[in-house]
Amino acid sequence: MKIVVTGGLGFIGSHTVVELQNENFEVVVIDNLSNSSVEVLDGIERITGNKPIFEQIDLRDKAAVHSFFKKYDDVAGVIHFAASKAVGESVKEPLLYYENNIASLVYILQELQQKPEANFIFSSSCTVYGQAEVMPIAETTPIQPAMSPYGNTKQIGEEIITDVTKVSNINAILLRYFNPIGAHPSVEIGELPIGVPQNLVPFITQTGMGLRKALSVYGNDYPTVDGTCVRDYIHVVDLAKAHVIALQRLIDKKNADKLEIFNLGTGTGSSVLEVIHAFEKVSGQKLVYNIVERREGDVTSAYANTDKANTVLGWKTVSTLEEAMDSAWKWEQKVRSKN
Repeated sequence: MKIVVTGGLGFIGSHTVVELQNENFEVVVIDNLSNSSVEVLDGIERITGNKPIFEQIDLRDKAAVHSFFKKYDDVAGVIHFAASKAVGESVKEPLLYYENNIASLVYILQELQQKPEANFIFSSSCTVYGQAEVMPIAETTPIQPAMSPYGNTKQIGEEIITDVTKVSNINAILLRYFNPIGAHPSVEIGELPIGVPQNLVPFITQTGMGLRKALSVYGNDYPTVDGTCVRDYIHVVDLAKAHVIALQRLIDKKNADKLEIFNLGTGTGSSVLEVIHAFEKVSGQKLVYNIVERREGDVTSAYANTDKANTVLGWKTVSTLEEAMDSAWKWEQKVRSKN
């Protein structure tokens, strides 16, 4: 079966492509290479022995999206990762986020609704919950106002998909995941942000390598175990496997409704300082970090109630925080050894 993965050369997308190919799906990757590298294709091939089909397309180009789906008219499903994803950047560049994250989604759905049947997996985020009032966060937790334009694009994206599935033959699953980290155990693919990292773990590993002078910890006066923000850090391979399970659920027509929603996380919250200490343990070195002012758009705490994904999808995480940090550190060391 032919599966389209948008943003398939990005961090989560590339790991999902690997898991899809491991299950003998034929994968077509769409990526505009704005925050990824075409060399990721080689890493995927080294892991799986198979290089996916690659189309370099900017999904904001409506005509290009139409041409793509005309060329590949036998697609069994679409997993949609392609989006800008940095909270801080979205606060500074809101229109960039609204155009990139919303327009691309609309253009893909417009093509899919022309088909007799379509399966769609949406890369959503725990940011849709805003600052939830109760932990852990379940799928039934009330949606709070978004804390950033990025979070708002995910809320709007979910609303668009909800409306479309009511009036079309599209079946969809929204996967709200928490904080993906780590790298493939082969160390052939991993998180490789272009420019200054927007996420915690690559900033930690780059600081560990001496590429950054110090890590900035944004605030230590939150009402948490040690004053730093708490998140649910999930190994990217665990996360990737969940996408394959969700897709298979739609293909096998086992979905209970035309639209289903699942949280994907470990169910455990870890503070920024706890992540730093996990890195220090696996790397054997002390990390240089400074406490600085809080960052606009950050929520205090967010970790998942994963009961629904565990029971309905039959999926759960297997990797620990330390295992994820160890893989991220090995990946960073490998990447820098080439330079």
